[in-house]
Amino acid sequence: MSTIDINGLTSVYSDYMSETAKNAQSDKLKSVAKGDYSNATDDELMDACKQFESYFLEQVFKEMAKTVPTGNTEDQATSNLVDFFKDSTIQELASNSTETNSLGLAQMLYEQMKRNING
Repeated sequence: MSTIDINGLTSVYSDYMSETAKNAQSDKLKSVAKGDYSNATDDELMDACKQFESYFLEQVFKEMAKTVPTGNTEDQATSNLVDFFKDSTIQELASNSTETNSLGLAQMLYEQMKRNING
């Protein structure tokens, strides 16, 4: 009977989730950047602007989190799980902040894009 190395399993899972999150972020930004919004409805245009604001906030929050000192008393498995949940929490916080118009960046982008499309 073989034993399961929980640290190795947690590490593999954490690596997979980290890579999945990176791919999802990249796909989200690419879908916003590559779109031709000249024929888009107002809702589609605003959605693209909100996606960009959410991505922007997520990057800002992640950089802010790097400045907070952490204790190194945790083992590697616990550290990997904390990192995973921290990333998930940051993504959700960025998304919720965008939906509540906390910055207004999406609104400003929307208005500028509407001027450029109509003008």
